[in-house]
Amino acid sequence: MKRTIKMMALAAAIAAFAVPALAQSKECNDENKGAWYKTFYDNFRGSAEQQKTAVDAANTYIAACPADPADKQRDYMQKFVDKWNAIHADLDLANKFQDAVNQKNNSQIIALGRQVAEKKPDNAAVVYILMAGTGLSDANLLSDAGQSAKKAIELIEAGKPFEPAYKTKDQALAAMNYIVAKSLAKSDPNGAITYFVKAAKYESDLKKNPVFYNELATAYGEGPVDKYAKEYKAVADAGKSVDSPEAKLAVANLNQALDRQIDAFARAAAASSSEADKKAFMDVLAAVYKDRNKKDPAAGELNTLVASALSKPIPEPPTPITTVPAATPASTPATNGTNGTNGGSGNGTAMSNGSAAGNGAAKPATSNSMTGGSAKPASSPTPMNKKPRS
Repeated sequence: MKRTIKMMALAAAIAAFAVPALAQSKECNDENKGAWYKTFYDNFRGSAEQQKTAVDAANTYIAACPADPADKQRDYMQKFVDKWNAIHADLDLANKFQDAVNQKNNSQIIALGRQVAEKKPDNAAVVYILMAGTGLSDANLLSDAGQSAKKAIELIEAGKPFEPAYKTKDQALAAMNYIVAKSLAKSDPNGAITYFVKAAKYESDLKKNPVFYNELATAYGEGPVDKYAKEYKAVADAGKSVDSPEAKLAVANLNQALDRQIDAFARAAAASSSEADKKAFMDVLAAVYKDRNKKDPAAGELNTLVASALSKPIPEPPTPITTVPAATPASTPATNGTNGTNGGSGNGTAMSNGSAAGNGAAKPATSNSMTGGSAKPASSPTPMNKKPRS
């Protein structure tokens, strides 16, 4: 018992001495200031561990000693601590972003990527590329991914680095334009077409991807083909003659859009490595060809069209035709399409009676345009026909 009392008394005595000593160690006097600054100075240029020791000494100095314009040591240490904190905050954020990328946590890639890109503008292109990639695996993030892809395009074209995400500038720009196109496909098919065509102009694997051309054909079907088919139907419902300017303009624009869709399906068939996929594309191609020309293709005609499809430059998106084109005999559409204000081939080839001549109201065309492509690239795309419009 006596031993216990003695030990308690000793502990109390130690505590009594320790408290004043602790208080004294934080006092802002010349001795402490000199010790703290020496610890800081001896370590701030060293290893990460030494720099942490320097920061701790500086923080002790700063906490104990109030700001004083005459205290140059405190001011110097404050600046170092501010920089150290900023760097380590950025490192922590960068590590969290990298973890999100490694774990394929798409929502975190988007959320953290915005912060990283803001703090590291020189490397922002790579960050935006990683953010854009989330749209390929999560359709719910396509809108954010599309915006990120646009930022990446802007930075890459301004000369910012894109490696190691892609090996070449063409690959990077093709991929980013493709993601923007996918983000617009449902809400703005016409806008999507512009980005699909841009993506196809760069040297990348997309040039030989049947899914890519399938999605382009879908955009044509859901965009200009659908638009001009409806315009033609409105003309027909109004009782206009097939020779009326309104009917001829609708037909010319519809034919031009169908020409582009035929080209896209021909490219999809040409790029297909699977015989089943190629047959599926050829079947849809034949249906759209018949819609466009009001006749079945001649024997071997589509095979010839497909064989040369990938060797030709991809046609530009169609420019709306605003002037009634001169009458020409109906013919097979050129695979590279026709645009301009006076383009178009044939005045009556989209009519269900196959002729621009004759009296009475025009009859609307049918269309076998696509309803949609794959949500993400796949090795075996299967085209789907839309029911013909009545």
